[in-house]
Amino acid sequence: MEFSQAVQVVRLLCEGCGIRAVSRLTGLHQQTVLNVLARAGGNCSRFLDATIRNVTPEAVQVDELFCYVGCKERNNTEHDYYKGDQYLFLALDAKSKLVISYIIGKRDIWNAQRLMDDLKGRVPGHFQLTTDGFRPYRECVRRTLRKQTDFAQLIKQYANPPDGEHGERRYSASQCIGATPWVRHGNPDPKLISTSYIERANLTVRLFNRRFTRLTLGYSKKFEYLLHSTALFVAHYNFVHKHSTHGQTPAQAAGLTDHAWTVEELLCAESKTNPVPTKTI
Repeated sequence: MEFSQAVQVVRLLCEGCGIRAVSRLTGLHQQTVLNVLARAGGNCSRFLDATIRNVTPEAVQVDELFCYVGCKERNNTEHDYYKGDQYLFLALDAKSKLVISYIIGKRDIWNAQRLMDDLKGRVPGHFQLTTDGFRPYRECVRRTLRKQTDFAQLIKQYANPPDGEHGERRYSASQCIGATPWVRHGNPDPKLISTSYIERANLTVRLFNRRFTRLTLGYSKKFEYLLHSTALFVAHYNFVHKHSTHGQTPAQAAGLTDHAWTVEELLCAESKTNPVPTKTI
């Protein structure tokens, strides 16, 4: 297919359009749109892994975002690990708004540990870390990042008991009546103990990635396409999308690039130092 068509598909996907909508708007077959997503998402995943390195954040915020693949967990009768409820774990630089690390999977200690291992490999220096009250973070951070973090958890209190197996309301949040910071180790700055930026980033994910838009038919039918879609979103968010806070892309604000990228550059980026466009995809 023509490179210009692939660019159009990616632009529509990154603006929150679903696969069927992109197919209608471009006149391309749905499988062709999925093929573009898989190719672009795979390239973006490798690009992010190679490029988001040696980041120097002052404060990092971590949270999880709910979605599902194929069916709700209650209908996952075969207990397929790659179907049912899934979570996007995000680690965000509070200043530049750069998504430093992300993991997709079940909300369990295994994936919490994967996130901390990945974060450690991308941030070599000392930083302050704030997470929500998810209990496995305590052990995972202690095991992996104790020497290089000042770690605190922000525990929120709600007016009504939470819903759901994991203790949160997924569709209409109860009124938050308070938040208690708990210092787990180190000496975190109280002014930086916050999850506000990562929670706002969760909203951005739901707005610009159709697979996370709740109460629609846009949910992922296969786990692999959820991975590709998330990688494409993160790469676009970091390198193409200008953040309203500082008027730059998060990658610019973090010093990873000197300009806001185009979608064409993003699609052709093999590494940070070689974003040379080609004419095929």
